[in-house]
Amino acid sequence: MFGMRRPLRRALSLGLPTAWGATAVVYKLTCPLAQQDGLGARLVTSVVFFVVGTGLVQHVRRTLLRELKQARRVAGAAQRVLLRPLPPRVEGLDVAAAQLSADRGASVGGDLYEVIATEHGVRVVMGDVRGHGLPALGTVAALLGSFREAVHDEPDLDGVLRRLERALARHLRERHREEHPASGRTPDTPVAEEFVTVLLLEIDAEGGVRALNCGHPWPYLLRGTEVGPLARADPLPPLGPFPLPPELPATHCGRLRGGEFLVLYTDGAEDVRDTRGRFFPLAQTLTKAVHDHPVSPEQILRTVVNALLRHTAGRPTDDVAILVLGGERARRPTGGARGTARSATTRPRPTTRP
Repeated sequence: MFGMRRPLRRALSLGLPTAWGATAVVYKLTCPLAQQDGLGARLVTSVVFFVVGTGLVQHVRRTLLRELKQARRVAGAAQRVLLRPLPPRVEGLDVAAAQLSADRGASVGGDLYEVIATEHGVRVVMGDVRGHGLPALGTVAALLGSFREAVHDEPDLDGVLRRLERALARHLRERHREEHPASGRTPDTPVAEEFVTVLLLEIDAEGGVRALNCGHPWPYLLRGTEVGPLARADPLPPLGPFPLPPELPATHCGRLRGGEFLVLYTDGAEDVRDTRGRFFPLAQTLTKAVHDHPVSPEQILRTVVNALLRHTAGRPTDDVAILVLGGERARRPTGGARGTARSATTRPRPTTRP
């Protein structure tokens, strides 16, 4: 039945404009009234052509709206497949995440995040691809696919990061060949302007945190009522423009204890401005969040998103992704599990206050 509807819709989309146009032509050529030069005859002819033109415009409008809705459904489905809803708890860590798009009604962006429990510990990635739309979505797919495999295969974070670098290079080379098939060769640096900021975290069973940072903002650590950066080490350059150095020592960031939280975010969360040009005060908002009780990743996320939407009047000027994790570590990782199926990922809309 569905296969029969599509040809019918196509026939109607072509047949209706043709019928409207044929009606106007037949009227002009065959109707005696259309051949007269009187004022009344001209008024009638004008009305006929106005009705025909209005019908054509309305038909085109409905067709475009239908295609736009379909495109948004496809984009939303693709985004949900890539950024799968995170479980509410991963090996004793409570998790909550949200993403806001700068393009109203859009669901395709360049932000990426994932949390996976492995035999090496809970591993987390937060990244920001330069650009928006389908090219950025392809890069997100390449990096997340590589990360989801590498975290189980690589015993150390540097191995995971190098896998991400190779996946990005392959993706950019393939995209260059598709966009420039006449070039006949694969360049060493296919798209020099392309880059991705990436933050990798590893949290072991005792709460020890190690990190590798390629040009990404350091997370905030919420400890009691104190809010500060997880680390202050200089990050590596973003992936893409420059090769990784031969040695990649991970930054040791202390321990994540019970009742403490990490807030990972893309730079849009601090760079977004209000109508007066003021940056969003993320650190101050987090300080307010830890004074509200009970403190949980969901509550912290809700406080930040509500404040961010108020700051931007519901229209952020940049894509924003926020990931909050923490809580009590009650058990050791069992390895390989991603968590329970119930989703903790929320995608708040400007018209809905979480």
